[in-house]
Amino acid sequence: METQLWTYLLAITLLTLTPGVDTFMVIRNTTRGGFRDGAVSSFGICCGLFVHATVSAVGISLILLQSAIAFSLLKFVGAGYLIWLGSISLRRAFFTRGTPTKAGQTKATGFRARRSFVEGFLSNVLNPKTIVFYMAFLPQFIDPSRSALQQSLILAGLHFVIAMIWQTSLALAVKHTQNWLLRGNSGRLLDSLSGSVLMLLGLKLALDR
Repeated sequence: METQLWTYLLAITLLTLTPGVDTFMVIRNTTRGGFRDGAVSSFGICCGLFVHATVSAVGISLILLQSAIAFSLLKFVGAGYLIWLGSISLRRAFFTRGTPTKAGQTKATGFRARRSFVEGFLSNVLNPKTIVFYMAFLPQFIDPSRSALQQSLILAGLHFVIAMIWQTSLALAVKHTQNWLLRGNSGRLLDSLSGSVLMLLGLKLALDR
């Protein structure tokens, strides 16, 4: 059992460190509203893990995987949400006017906790790839003689801790380089990059079979 746990921790850590939607969501929101924006977004993302663990344990994920219509609907809703978030960043990059950010200033005034949490939460919950991953991965570490829901939530809790540590560290790193990133046209460049990546991830998700 101990070997299985270490295997799980290693696999979930590598998954967390792999750049993806969560990474670019945290970067995007940190540059928008400072460290708090990125940290609360990370909290929302990580809370979504418990939703996936729950639906995986009770078999809802299996229903989604067996129903092409239900899975496709979830996939397109998730893809559309990522594209929408990306378009907001691109619009901010190309159509927002103002003076360059001065040294020592941040954009923390744009922080709204509820918005940050909801954006992070929905980006995770609406990602069908996470459902597939949890459905295929978690059962390997579940003892059938014990409560599947309880074990799934414990494993999701470990994932939560690892992901929060990584993503808040990422937000902190972005915050420390934010003044440089936001100087002159760098802020618009970063918005353009994060927005484009989110839109490409959304398109890729929509086109994946």
